[in-house]
Amino acid sequence: MTDRSEMFDRLKGLIAPFNKKGVEISEVTTFAGDLEWDSLTVMDFVAEVEDDFDIVISMNLQAEIENVGHLVDAVKKLTD
Repeated sequence: MTDRSEMFDRLKGLIAPFNKKGVEISEVTTFAGDLEWDSLTVMDFVAEVEDDFDIVISMNLQAEIENVGHLVDAVKKLTD
């Protein structure tokens, strides 16, 4: 579908409205630590990603995603 850098840029764009602290987004940016997202924010964001990419991210997979790089890999795998 798209290459990894395009996927990162697209996801970075989806993160932007949820990035209330203005954190610089990189592959190693963590959702809980760096962005300080609570569970409700995570669920809202996951819904945005699922809608945008027309995928379903299982609860098990969500539990494994700790940073933006993990999310890029997971979404890429689900869309390939």
